[in-house]
Amino acid sequence: MKKKEIITKIHLVISIIVVVPAAFIYAFFSDYFLSLVPSTVDEHNFYKGVCGLYLGFAIVWVIGLFNKSQFKVALVSNMIFMLGLGLGRLVSIIMDGIPSTAYLFGLFGELILGIYGFYVLQRQDVDLNSKNSNFAQE
Repeated sequence: MKKKEIITKIHLVISIIVVVPAAFIYAFFSDYFLSLVPSTVDEHNFYKGVCGLYLGFAIVWVIGLFNKSQFKVALVSNMIFMLGLGLGRLVSIIMDGIPSTAYLFGLFGELILGIYGFYVLQRQDVDLNSKNSNFAQE
């Protein structure tokens, strides 16, 4: 894998590595890892829905890693996913207070991945417009 390809896609790989286990934690182990104790069928259904949402996005990112025509879709969806989660957590901090260390770690990771995705998107648009771009020919 070329250095430019690694720089362009590494945040998608990191996102997949983090989001897939998080999906299963929300669905099946929320009480063990996150101190979230669902007590109704609706709460269990909610967490399994979050699991499906996370896995669905991870599939989009995997497709984007291996299918050049879908890379931009993966990039934009990852950026929106991560920045949406991060900004939602910031709103929660303002309104609800400081969460646990795990959620603070998640906040910083989501913001970094989302901002990095924006950086790659901007860089990709410049590279695609360049006639001498290696990225456009890959």
